[in-house]
Amino acid sequence: MDTSPAHPAPHHVALVYHDGIADAESIAQAMAAYVRSCGNGREADLFSQKDSAFAGNLGRYDLVIALGGDGTILRVSNICSQKNIPVLGVNLGRLGFLAELQRADWKPGLEKVCRGEYWFEERMMLHVQEERAERILGEWNVLNECAITRGGGMKMVQLETRIDGQPLTTYAADGLIAATPTGSTAYALAAGGPILPPELRAILLVPVAPHLSVERAVVLPEGAEVVIRVHTDSPAVISCDGQHHAEVLNGDRVRIRASDRSVRFVRVQGRGYFYRNITTRLNRNPQPGG
Repeated sequence: MDTSPAHPAPHHVALVYHDGIADAESIAQAMAAYVRSCGNGREADLFSQKDSAFAGNLGRYDLVIALGGDGTILRVSNICSQKNIPVLGVNLGRLGFLAELQRADWKPGLEKVCRGEYWFEERMMLHVQEERAERILGEWNVLNECAITRGGGMKMVQLETRIDGQPLTTYAADGLIAATPTGSTAYALAAGGPILPPELRAILLVPVAPHLSVERAVVLPEGAEVVIRVHTDSPAVISCDGQHHAEVLNGDRVRIRASDRSVRFVRVQGRGYFYRNITTRLNRNPQPGG
């Protein structure tokens, strides 16, 4: 493998850790000390993921290290996408699909980053817009997925779906997931969708528990626009990356397209890492009683 620097070594680093994980802060402190020890006036600042000062000072950093589970990396990546700042994920959670480094052996990877021996993996995002009549109720940029699901009770929702203005189908289901390739290993995978290569630029539609309607996942090109009109007798729910939740009423529309923003992940593994790691990640799913 070529060990010559591929990118400038980072000089201003932010480390954002999940303060609900017992050893997250101490690992972040150790990583910050290592970055500073690399010399050349390098700076490393620590933030809890709840600290709003991180987002307010975002522009001064050329690298952000996110320490936690996939949820932490999702939140940090979304903020960093606003200014196209690269993210290095450190897995302190269970699966860590988005992470590059692991809790027990982060130092060799961070050493490579400090020498500039890394590459960028660009991940597409989705722009999601909820509409009621002619009003826009909310807009979100998501890295994983947007899911429209039934609210309380057992009754399904009907989701009239159009692609670029043309009818696709009306799903009668518990819900519908619109995911990026990154999100293909998240909720969409649990709903039976395919695993897509992370750098692919496409939109994945996966129904959740469909009844007498289209069961297969659909993969759309990046330039497609998806419009979903919700038909329901009781409020449904829209969830974006599992973080933003809003009520959806009968007749509401959800408009989905590729976002103008994207996430840049820092990678030190070879470019075939995804296929080497995917089976390992999936086999670590805990069993009942285990």
